[in-house]
Amino acid sequence: MEKSKLDLDLDLEELSSAEDFLNYFEISYEQPIVQVNRLHILQRFHDYLGKVSDMPEEDKARYTIYSEMLTKAYSDFVSSDAQTEKVFKVFRMGEPSIVSIPLSEINFKGTSSASKI
Repeated sequence: MEKSKLDLDLDLEELSSAEDFLNYFEISYEQPIVQVNRLHILQRFHDYLGKVSDMPEEDKARYTIYSEMLTKAYSDFVSSDAQTEKVFKVFRMGEPSIVSIPLSEINFKGTSSASKI
């Protein structure tokens, strides 16, 4: 696909969903995979683009890199899932920790509304 720099940048600004990006870059996909993982795919795509050290100025070259990175991001979720891929911080967090505070260490200030016996 031949795009001028101005057109590529403008086109990208108009894309809002994972499906929009996949269609624009002419990447075939399965709707159920995208439907479940759309935000994860877009975040992974963003992460991959962030790792490109020398992004070319020429649109054709940028288009190719974008297409490759989006294909890679989508492919990550074809045979895996969001919990395994851990794209977002919530999936990278460890098990919730349980904190115990002995009742004797709690300071009660003020008066109790409970009736005294």
